[in-house]
Amino acid sequence: KVIVRFVRWEKDDRRPICVLKEVVTDTNLSDMAMKDILLENGFPLSFSEEALEDAERLPETIAASEIAKRRDFRKVLTFTIDPVDARDFDDAISIRPTQKGLWEIGVHIADVSHFVNTGTELDEEAYQRATSVYLPDRVNPMLPERISNELCSLRPFEDKYTFSAVFEVNTKCEVKNTWLGRTIIHSDHRFTYEDAQQVIETGGGKFDEEILLLNKIAQILRKNRFAKGAINFSSTESRFQL
Repeated sequence: KVIVRFVRWEKDDRRPICVLKEVVTDTNLSDMAMKDILLENGFPLSFSEEALEDAERLPETIAASEIAKRRDFRKVLTFTIDPVDARDFDDAISIRPTQKGLWEIGVHIADVSHFVNTGTELDEEAYQRATSVYLPDRVNPMLPERISNELCSLRPFEDKYTFSAVFEVNTKCEVKNTWLGRTIIHSDHRFTYEDAQQVIETGGGKFDEEILLLNKIAQILRKNRFAKGAINFSSTESRFQL
């Protein structure tokens, strides 16, 4: 098998012109199987050189001018909770007590819009893909890894641009104040689902007070949703350990 890029193939033309991109040998058949799945479903295997160059030119440093436009959460306890095999971390949660006797909870998602502007080559590439595609042994990202795995991955101990929903609640989970906007965060820890569940079940561990409180609030929210008619869609997720 070979992977090619067609240069020209007109109607009724029996001699298409193409550029050879890759030869598949017996040593990488599993790799080819995964690429087959992507190609057969219309997903490109690579980004254009222009998109890759645009991504590489994006700065890693946090600009003081940008910080001035954002609400600063870098000194607020923040962490991510993801599957053990997660390849990127695009959302985080923060929590702190307020002077009003309430708890301020922030839900933060990586601010991709800071790096990807409308009408650019990066925007066009992302539009064509629509989503990242996850296979058992890899992810075919919607954006180059420079963005998805570095600049917009909320890795611990790094300052990151985010967009956030922030709300103040009491221990009965009554929301008193809400705020939406651009922020900057600094994740203090990366939890796996198993790590967080162990804290919940044992009542002890890193940031146990905060995790137990968040779990209590989540249970109240869930109970209230079901009381208002929400449906519990139960499903089984398949995971592969290769």
